[in-house]
Amino acid sequence: MTSVRDRGHSKRTGAATLPSDGRANNLSLVRRTLHAGGAMSRADLSRSLGLTRVTVSDLVSDLMDRGHVVELGQSGEVRPGKPAILVDINRQGLQVIGVDLSSETVLRSAVLDLDGNILERLERPVGTATGQAVVEQLLELVAETAAKATAPLLGIGVGTPGIVTGDGVVLTAPNLGWSEVPVRELLEEQTGLPTLVSNDADAAVHADHTFGGGCDDEILVKIGRGVGSGVIVGGQRARGAHSAAGEIGHVTVGTDPGTVCVCGRTGCLETWMSAPSLERALAEAAAGEDPDAATAVVYQEAGERLAIALAPVVGVLDLAEVVLSGPRHLLGGPLLDAVQQTLLARLLHQDPQPVTVRLAADPQDIVLRGAAVMVLWNQLGVA
Repeated sequence: MTSVRDRGHSKRTGAATLPSDGRANNLSLVRRTLHAGGAMSRADLSRSLGLTRVTVSDLVSDLMDRGHVVELGQSGEVRPGKPAILVDINRQGLQVIGVDLSSETVLRSAVLDLDGNILERLERPVGTATGQAVVEQLLELVAETAAKATAPLLGIGVGTPGIVTGDGVVLTAPNLGWSEVPVRELLEEQTGLPTLVSNDADAAVHADHTFGGGCDDEILVKIGRGVGSGVIVGGQRARGAHSAAGEIGHVTVGTDPGTVCVCGRTGCLETWMSAPSLERALAEAAAGEDPDAATAVVYQEAGERLAIALAPVVGVLDLAEVVLSGPRHLLGGPLLDAVQQTLLARLLHQDPQPVTVRLAADPQDIVLRGAAVMVLWNQLGVA
């Protein structure tokens, strides 16, 4: 698993603070440092955080009482004096439930450990269900998943299509037939576990930022049945004034006539970049007289349209990375190149280049893992 120390972009961790209100912050700092850097002695923690050994020992004792930190035994490093005892985040003793509602065919869930590894996974076919029927399927799925846990559960994270408020209400998710569904409240009432609910693209960017080597200033574009994005700025996810930051699927990316979108307008990014739109365009290209040339045009135009939508965002926020998450056979190669080239042509030249474009490392499970990150942050201060 990639650690913070191994990444090409540094994390902004902030300085430690001292007593009263600062204690909770210092407890989070200890958990974050151990989660990112791995097991270390109390003395190493003291040097890393700039806190006294007495303070660190007190913080570690508190976290051990809570079950968040465990002792692993003596360090193998040879030093003068008494051998140091290593401590670490309780990676094996705590688990999280992640839920991914972004697929059009199945509801997916998993039990994960604190490193984002999937220990158990479950799926439930959606079929033609919408509205309350999907809610009931979700509640049943989460109950089944909780029964698979082999350690105490910290909480539940849910990544869902649509616009989600800060208190876990899905304001609108047309694909699920949902309007103002209080997902967090429903799951907390059923399970008694703290629950976090977020847009699926926002969950995905959390996963990339924490487990995928992402940097502190990035945008992740999630491409599936629709197109959405999650944005990290200064190490924090952008929410927006209406909890809708990253909703780029229905941004118009041209004045030329285009395919009519499901929203009723023409020229929306989704008509070029959603997976069904790309598959349809590629099938038409393959049936033409010069399939190779026509296919190249499809990839080039789709990549250009995406870059046109992203360039103002990247420029205004000075983002370092654009990450594409979705079917790799569609997004890799010529489409990725077209996004990179068009972005660079539309941004102020810098040396080194102002932004890099790459594919997400784990698109299949990225929402599940991102949902787990939300719980880690909420319950442990780890991200």
